[in-house]
Amino acid sequence: MRIAYITAGAAGMFCGSCMHDNTLVTALSAQGHDALLIPTYTPIRTDEPDVSYKRVFFGGINVYLQQKSALFRHTPWGLDRLLDFRPLLNWASRFAFRTQAEVLGELTVSMLKGEHGHQRKEVEKLADWLAADYRPELIHLTNVLLSGMVHEIKRRVGVPVLGMLQGDDVFLESLPERFKGEALELIRDHCKEIDGFIASSHYYADFMADYLKIPRDRIDVVHPGLNLTGHGGPRRSPNGPPYTIGYFARMCPEKGLHILVEAFRILRQTPGNPPARLRVSGWLGENNRSYWQKLEQSLHKAGLGDSVEHTESPDHASKVRFLQSLDVLSVPTVYREPKGLYVLEALANGVPVVQPRHGSFPELIEATGGGLLVNPEDPQDLARGLREALTNLEQTQAMALKGKEAVHKQFNAETMAGKTVDIYRKYLG
Repeated sequence: MRIAYITAGAAGMFCGSCMHDNTLVTALSAQGHDALLIPTYTPIRTDEPDVSYKRVFFGGINVYLQQKSALFRHTPWGLDRLLDFRPLLNWASRFAFRTQAEVLGELTVSMLKGEHGHQRKEVEKLADWLAADYRPELIHLTNVLLSGMVHEIKRRVGVPVLGMLQGDDVFLESLPERFKGEALELIRDHCKEIDGFIASSHYYADFMADYLKIPRDRIDVVHPGLNLTGHGGPRRSPNGPPYTIGYFARMCPEKGLHILVEAFRILRQTPGNPPARLRVSGWLGENNRSYWQKLEQSLHKAGLGDSVEHTESPDHASKVRFLQSLDVLSVPTVYREPKGLYVLEALANGVPVVQPRHGSFPELIEATGGGLLVNPEDPQDLARGLREALTNLEQTQAMALKGKEAVHKQFNAETMAGKTVDIYRKYLG
């Protein structure tokens, strides 16, 4: 099977969607399919071997310049290729987080207009290349924010196009109101042309069916799977006391790091609780560095500065060692998480989790038996859940073993790829 899997780079950031897409395409290729991961905007970043195509389409510099100036909407394609040079795109990615929400809103709407937007030339380049050079049997868009291209690539390439649902609403809801409504209506219109959808959880399939006005029977569900290389080695358990509470995700408000910090303070300052320390790691962008610094300062003021350790976002081997050093992991997201890769990564290494009762977390905990659920955005209840995990060690170890076994059997890359191929076959007859 020849599959064009079109993903979106995240401006140099470690991104759960990019990592999922890279793992999926790697597994599809290992199973004998001709699967190509095609990056857009910027190169992807992953802590595993990057299998993406060397050329970046819809290069971020060209997309931005074409939005801001009519001159760049008519420059020769050869000149555009110079601006799509990977090292240049990586350099420009450092400034992406400073882009104003107003500019992002205008750009998002223009991109969703596809061949009628300011980036029409970029749509033509990708459609030409797919039709003349790669000639796939099926095209899979990594998110529906890329759906502005669907009409033109279906017209030019003439194959089924599927859409992945794995977090689009989080970005859309961050746009200024006057752009959000227009962007949402454009996506809903494009979804009528997309042949089918794959969601990363049953929760998200149900939510997006309503959010995008998609008939629910057009959405299949394939849970994320991990490349388990390196995961699951021996670890001393429990590691404490003092016990180690861990956080591994992007360090930002929407992932709820401040909720975990407050829960940790409550846990430590409540008499009778077990001794514990907090280890934090994950992608920390410059735009969120002051956020983390304020959290550190609050812990120092509470007399807990010596009980907190921050490790910069590590490579794959270091990530596994980090996870294996934990007794429990918690990423208490504010938004309703559609995937939860960090939950699966922790469980793959025998580390139980304590997560909010929303998004995909309840179904992941139910499927794996690997953790506890607490009230969302409630530091008091999170502290209670952490205390339960650190004091009821027999129950915690049972959760850890069940979770590890479930991830290694059910939530691996091979299973994810096999289920995805079964869905592809429905559309290829």
